[in-house]
Amino acid sequence: MIVIGSRGSQLALWQARHIQACLKELGAEARIEIIKTSGDRIQDVPLSKVGGKGLFTKEIEEALLDGSIDLAVHSMKDVPTELPAGLILSAIPEREEPRDALIGARVSELRAGMKIGTSSLRRSSQLLALGRGLSIEMLRGNVDTRLRKLDEGQYGAIVLAAAGLRRLGWAERITELIPQDVMCPAVGQGALAIETRDDGGLAQELARKLDHVATRAAVTAERALLLVLGGGCQVPVGAHATVTADGVRLVAIVARPDGAEIVRGELAGRDPKHVGETLGRTLLDDGADVILSEVYGA
Repeated sequence: MIVIGSRGSQLALWQARHIQACLKELGAEARIEIIKTSGDRIQDVPLSKVGGKGLFTKEIEEALLDGSIDLAVHSMKDVPTELPAGLILSAIPEREEPRDALIGARVSELRAGMKIGTSSLRRSSQLLALGRGLSIEMLRGNVDTRLRKLDEGQYGAIVLAAAGLRRLGWAERITELIPQDVMCPAVGQGALAIETRDDGGLAQELARKLDHVATRAAVTAERALLLVLGGGCQVPVGAHATVTADGVRLVAIVARPDGAEIVRGELAGRDPKHVGETLGRTLLDDGADVILSEVYGA
């Protein structure tokens, strides 16, 4: 019996059950163990203010290392770029829609003073960069909680990952998929990460069969860029790679929190890791280093 570790949110459990079903197709029975993470316990503070990496993965990784679970299912965008010794991303399954979704209004309808709900510094900075005079308000909680707050009129619109809405069957709530030139997605957004011990065991062997080559190439480029930038999942960095006939094409941004400046870059190449690292260094040279140092020093 394979033991899958997962957070207890509705979306996290959907993801864990999806992998459980995939394992069953491979002939392996699995059960899900719910693990509460630091990020789940902190609900009244913006994630960008909490600090630290691995807010949604640390406790699950500890369970992997002590052997109480065999396999962890994460949202890739929550996984730090450096894993604890002894652990490995054994599979990155095929990616869902990577873009952000606007619920409650279209981008063209956003106007001065409108309350927009998000807990993400990456999203808020790009919204502020539109220059519309928007009022960005903190929004934490599960997907259903966030939608309920919108429906109650607490916000004029909210921003969520399209992938989560689609996975939970709420695609009809999406008012507009935000174009990537308006809002660059988070590193790894829409992708799942299957983490195991790097021990050649059954869980690692089974997980490897769920890997999607093109998705791994794209995510590798995005995570290589984030590693160079020194960022976790709570910094104003966006990146999205697409697989081409000649390798990968990576687009990335680093934004000032107030939206006053966005450093953008794009690079294509054959080696995903090299593309990510090179574009990361280019962004730093172009001014991202100043922005990030201010964010980390805040």
